[in-house]
Amino acid sequence: MTLFAALRLPREILFGTGQRHALPAVASRIGRRALICTDERFAGTATFAEIRAGLHAAGIEVFVHDRVLPDVPRDSVAVAVEEARPFAPDMVIGIGGGSCLDVAKCASLLLAHGGALQDYYGEFKVPGPVLPVIAVPTTAGTGSEVTPVAVISDSDRVLKVGISSPHLIAAAAICDPDLTLSCPPGLTAIAGADALTHAIEAYTAVRRDGGPDLAQRHVFVGKSALTDHFALLAIRLLGRSLEKACRDGSDAAARADVMMGALAAGCAFGTAGTAAAHAIQYPAGALTHTAHGLGVATMLPYVMSYNRAAAATEIAEVGAALGLEAGGRDTGALAEATIGEVSRLFAAIGITPTLAALGLPADKLDWTAEQALGIDRLIKNNPRPFDLAAMRRLIQAAFDGDLAAAAL
Repeated sequence: MTLFAALRLPREILFGTGQRHALPAVASRIGRRALICTDERFAGTATFAEIRAGLHAAGIEVFVHDRVLPDVPRDSVAVAVEEARPFAPDMVIGIGGGSCLDVAKCASLLLAHGGALQDYYGEFKVPGPVLPVIAVPTTAGTGSEVTPVAVISDSDRVLKVGISSPHLIAAAAICDPDLTLSCPPGLTAIAGADALTHAIEAYTAVRRDGGPDLAQRHVFVGKSALTDHFALLAIRLLGRSLEKACRDGSDAAARADVMMGALAAGCAFGTAGTAAAHAIQYPAGALTHTAHGLGVATMLPYVMSYNRAAAATEIAEVGAALGLEAGGRDTGALAEATIGEVSRLFAAIGITPTLAALGLPADKLDWTAEQALGIDRLIKNNPRPFDLAAMRRLIQAAFDGDLAAAAL
C-alpha cells in the first residue's frame, strides 16, 4: 500500500486553560472589526463580558449577534448577516457550542460571497475564501472549530443539510477547557459521545487509493495515516475521562481530556469523514427531534457490529486505545469486546440504547433506511458496503436493541 495522507486544519490551534485570553491578540492579527456569533445564555455571562472587554482593550470593535438557535435554522443566518452587514466586519468570532460556530462559518460565507445558504449546499460549492473565522468552543463535542463543514436546518427539507468546503475551516481555533466547566452532565455526555463517535467512525472509515485528484474531488477522503493519529488520540482521551467529566463536572483534568478529545476527533473526521451512524441519524433525528450527538451515539455500537466483518482489526485497535487488554483474545474477539465496551461506556453516561427508545416510529423504519442510504457522502465512507436490505436490517436491529442481528 502506498502511504497517503491528507489533512486540512486551521492555521492556528490554541489549546489549554486560559487560552481564551489570547483571543484579543489573535484577532488583532486579523482585523479590527469583529462580528461575534453566540447565544443568549452565554452572552449574559461574566465570561462573555470579560471577552468583550479584552477585545475592546485591544482596539477591536465588535457587533454581537446573540440569538443563535440550536440546529441553526437557515433563515436565522440571513437575519444575522443582514444585521451585521452595515457594520462591515472583517472577521467573525464564533463563541459557544457547535451551532454558534456553524453560524459564524455561514455568516462569514454570506458576508464574503452573498446569495443564500441554499446556493452552497453540498461539497466544494464555496467559490473562494470567506471572512476569517475565529472559533472558540464552549462545549466539547462537535469539533466544528477545526472542520470544513457547517450543518443547518432548512425548513424546506426534512433532513438537515451541510455546506462542506475547505474555505469554511476557521482561521484560528481557541480551545479553553475552563469554558466547559459549566456544561451540565447531560450536555457533557451527549457532546462527548458525539466526539467519540466522530473518532471511531473516522478511524474505521474506508481507506482509499490516494490518487492526486482524490482530495480535489472530495472534502472527506477516508482514513489515512494522519487522521488515524488524531482519531486514536481522541479515543484514548475520551475513553479515560468522559465518564469522569460526566460524573464530576468540576474535574478540570477530565474536562481538559474531553475537550482535547473532541478537538482531536474533529481533526480526524474533518478530513477522513464519518459514516453510517451519522447517515442514519439524519433521518432518525429529523423524525425524533433528538440531539445529533445522542442519535449518532445510539447508533454507533450497532454500526460497529455491522462493520466488524470488514474492519475487525481497526475495531480491535479502537479497543486497545480505550484501554482494553488483549488477554489472549484474537482480533475478532477483541473487536467484539470493544463494541461491548463502547456500549457500556454509553450506558454509563446515559446514552439512549435503541432507536425505539429514541422515539423512532416503527412504521418509519423503511423510510429511515431509504433516506440514510441516499446520503452518499457518508455511506461511501463506511468500510462495509450497504444495499437497502442491509440498511433495513441494521436499523431494525438498532430499533430492537439486538447487537448480534446488527452484525448480519
